[in-house]
Amino acid sequence: MKKQGGFIPGIRPGGKTREYIDRVLTRITLWGALYISVVCVIPQVLMNQFAVPFYFGGTSLLIVVGVAMDFMGQLESHLISRQYEGLMGKTRLKGRS
Repeated sequence: MKKQGGFIPGIRPGGKTREYIDRVLTRITLWGALYISVVCVIPQVLMNQFAVPFYFGGTSLLIVVGVAMDFMGQLESHLISRQYEGLMGKTRLKGRS
């Protein structure tokens, strides 16, 4: 971060920056781990305690949601690039046939 000239507004460089980043990453990691744990355990609880027919386990559910989000992101970027190609198609640029 120092080599790139970056800084965190309101935080002094050096040890204070290191402590701040460590604190933020610890918080993010804690809540992310709790969320993933809950998502993985809920299908088991639903199946065992309430006899709900749940066909996806927690890990499978995470994979399906991750793939769906990635697919939607790729689709959105493709549609945006096609929109810009449409704008460029109306003009005549040198070197383009």
